[in-house]
This record gives sequence, structure tokens and C-alpha cells, in this order.
Amino acid sequence: MSKYRVAVQMYTLRDFCKTPEDVRASMKKVRKIGYNTAQISGVGPMPPDELRSIMMGEGVEPIGAHIGLDSFRADVGDVIDTCHGWGVKYVAIPWLAMKDYKEPVAMRKLFKEFDGYGKALKKEGIILQYHNHHFEFEKIGVKNGRGGKVFLESLFDNTKYLQAELDLGWVKWGGGCPAAWAMRMKGRLDQVHLKDWGIVDGQLALREVGEGCINWPVVIKACKAAGTRDFIVEQDACPLTNDPFKSIAISRKNLQAMGL
Repeated sequence: MSKYRVAVQMYTLRDFCKTPEDVRASMKKVRKIGYNTAQISGVGPMPPDELRSIMMGEGVEPIGAHIGLDSFRADVGDVIDTCHGWGVKYVAIPWLAMKDYKEPVAMRKLFKEFDGYGKALKKEGIILQYHNHHFEFEKIGVKNGRGGKVFLESLFDNTKYLQAELDLGWVKWGGGCPAAWAMRMKGRLDQVHLKDWGIVDGQLALREVGEGCINWPVVIKACKAAGTRDFIVEQDACPLTNDPFKSIAISRKNLQAMGL
């Protein structure tokens, strides 16, 4: 049994996971494609234990989830209960508003807030993560065109209980080196997101993993060296297949060819 797991991010399949019946049919397809693990996000309303039961019944284990920052702020105890219901030990905050970090005072408040959530979750056996996009690679504190520090660096330099869930596709778009960032987060990078980019009709567009511009063998090697166990395929849009199931099948086949 491999020590590495390749999962699908359910946000990719969000249009096909609105009801319990949808989830059951989608997980059946996911399992047939070759995934036996998934990360929960973008699923229609249903009790957490019901969702887990449906997924496990189709042979797809939930290994993590995304929950918005507003839910943490409303009731971190409810977040913990939801994670227990899903049976996951990883949960990622998937997005931040610029107002939460653009100014130094806001940043310091945010770092303390995130570490507070992380500490509370750790007591319950849950690891808190942050999932990046490209905008967190903007340098804060630039003066006269020089200096400053990438926000994502500041976030992890000033937190103790927060892991990275690097989205390596967004790292690339943000101007970062995915392999270098994986090594930078060594020991704090149990899970990563895989997405790829290419040019479609003259515009930058999402592509299936292995069909775009990222050197995945180098990146995967770096992730393994950093301690990553879970490689989670996410494709927000599928402009060439117009079918997320076809797209995740292409990504799975390509990753298998790379040894995952």
C-alpha cells in the first residue's frame, strides 16, 4: 500500500454534488475513475455524518475539508463538530479578503486569530490549514518600488498551529516556484492541491494535471521531500473537456504515469 494518496477535491464536482443522491452517483464515478479519497468542499447541505456514510459506502474516504473563515468566526465549536461528523482530521480555510491582511494591524490580528483556531482544533485532533490563491504572493510594504514581503511568507512565519495546504497551481500563477515553496513548508505540508495552467484560445486557462506548464515530476519530488502525503486534484473549470469527470480522469492517469 502506497504511503501517498491521490484525492479529488469535491469543489471540482460541485455541480454534481448538490443532493445526497448526486453525491452517491458522483462518488461511484470517482471510484471507478481510480480515486478512493476526496476532500470535501462545495457540497450541498446535508448532515456531516450522512455525507461521510454516502462517501464511504461508495469506497471514497473523506480525508479533509474546506470551511470558510466566516464559519470559524461564527462558531469554531460548530466547525469542530462538523469535522468530527465528516471524520476528517484536516480542515483548510480556503480564502481571505484583502481587508483581513492588507494593513500591519490587520495582519497581526489575523495571525493571532488563525493560531487561536489552530490551537483549539489541535486539542480535538484536527489540523488547521490555509489554502492559498495567487493574490497572497503580493508583497506587502513595498516602498518606492523596492522591498516588501510576500504575504504568504508572513502568514506562516507568524503562526505556530497553522499548516500550509499549498495550491501549487496558484503558487505558479502568483509568480512563486512550486517546488521551492514545497521545500519552504517542509514539515507543515501534509496535503497539497494540484492544478495546472495552459493557454487556451490565447488566454491563460486551467488544464488537467500534466497537460499544462508545471514540471510535475520535479514538484512532486519536492513535495515528498517536504513530507506531503496527500495530493489533491482540483480543477475549478474544465474549458477543454467541459466535463469535470473527464478532466479528473485525465489528471489521475497522468499522475499514475508519474508514479503517484
